[in-house]
Amino acid sequence: MTYLLDTHYMLWAIAETKKLSKPIKDIITDPDNRIIVSTISFWEVSLKSSIGKLDISGFSPEDLPGACLLAGFEIVVLSAEDSSTYHTLKATHHKDPFDRMLIWQAIRNNYTLISADSNVKKYQSEGLKIHITK
Repeated sequence: MTYLLDTHYMLWAIAETKKLSKPIKDIITDPDNRIIVSTISFWEVSLKSSIGKLDISGFSPEDLPGACLLAGFEIVVLSAEDSSTYHTLKATHHKDPFDRMLIWQAIRNNYTLISADSNVKKYQSEGLKIHITK
């Protein structure tokens, strides 16, 4: 199965593995699963770090792509098709454009989104496959 990590899970998988539940660790370490991180998450971390809304002690935003590759994650870019069709996501359960674009990227590419945000479940009616954990 193909899983897209939301930004929180990407950070936890790289820097705070103790925050990962056993089921998520099992998904991430299962060699049959394809674990994806979107460049959207790198942009979000970089932006929020630069304006003081996110503290990532011990590393900098530019360290993240290499750390993700070392962890065995695949990095996917935001494609022209994903960004140009974003307007077709009609549900507006999130104001954060990073969350919404990750949700849209998951829907469009048939990824299962791993998120700790229970509000994301509302996008299942839009076709989102979700693995919610707390």
